[in-house]
Amino acid sequence: MTTCERIFSGIVFLCLLAGCVSSTTGTPKPEANQGEAANVNFQLGVRYFQAGNYDLARDRLMQSIGQDPKRAIVWSTLGATYEMLENLRLAEEAHDKAVRLAPRDFDVQNAYAVFLCRQKRFDDAQVQLDRSIKAVTNDNPEVMMTNAGVCMMQKPDYAKAEEYFRAALERKASYPEALLQMTLLNHQVGNDLAARAFMQRFRSANPDNPSVLYLCTLIEGKLGDDRARTECANKLMRDFPDSPESKKISQSG
Repeated sequence: MTTCERIFSGIVFLCLLAGCVSSTTGTPKPEANQGEAANVNFQLGVRYFQAGNYDLARDRLMQSIGQDPKRAIVWSTLGATYEMLENLRLAEEAHDKAVRLAPRDFDVQNAYAVFLCRQKRFDDAQVQLDRSIKAVTNDNPEVMMTNAGVCMMQKPDYAKAEEYFRAALERKASYPEALLQMTLLNHQVGNDLAARAFMQRFRSANPDNPSVLYLCTLIEGKLGDDRARTECANKLMRDFPDSPESKKISQSG
């Protein structure tokens, strides 16, 4: 994958809830023990997932579900795990179960929509995201708007993607992922002056990283600004010398 391929925000909300296994006094009720055990297995499943041990993650998440089958976030995480194990049928079943258990949980809906988009089911993903965007109880619709835009870029439908990104920025002008996606979109369609403007907005409020600096070199290269391109390239090689992006710059001279 290239540096400029789209990045999904909020792909899975793996809520590693530190300290959520509470201590109790006296003799706990059996159902309390069951709930705590389910939470412990969920947290272990998340840790295994983050470490890339997907078989172990699946086993722990299945144990958690056996102990408490009604926690949507566990089903959602299991869906992400099955996707990594390339079992798409079970991944979709788990995501669908999560959404049915928590129809007002926007993180769960978001994870399902991103899964659908990765399977190139763009229209299904858009329906799922639009449902979350329009919900009056959603306090952070800019996340779903941005994901919807990313999905439309992959379709590709650049005009619709831009609509979603602009809506996200109208909701929250400094939302970094929407700024970055607008940078990528404009660079993708050859409007590098606009790409530069969105890149400047992004960099003014967010720390640089290798992908952003490499994208900066591409944009400034297209605009023919050798000084600005060199500044971004030098900062990339100085601050992130071991990154793949820095190696690309070194190899290209």
